[in-house]
Amino acid sequence: MPETPDTGARLFTPAEVGEMLQLPVDEVIALVLDGRLRGMKVGSPARWRIEAPSVEGYLDDQAEEARRMALWRESNAASFPELWGRGPVRGTE
Repeated sequence: MPETPDTGARLFTPAEVGEMLQLPVDEVIALVLDGRLRGMKVGSPARWRIEAPSVEGYLDDQAEEARRMALWRESNAASFPELWGRGPVRGTE
């Protein structure tokens, strides 16, 4: 059974989240179904609502992934002597 939101937790519609993340509504729903965003269906007829803290967590995860990819690209561009601290450093010769 899905967890119930904390009292006072802000809930967003998929359209609001899509606007914040600059994604189509279908992709927002896919993120909920994949478990990358926490959401639930509420009301009658049931409509998706996404918890604000999960949007913040998703953005944090995306920023961390971008940071790691930048470090990976930087490490791939480094020469072995630069990494080991001996020998000539590429680009300074």
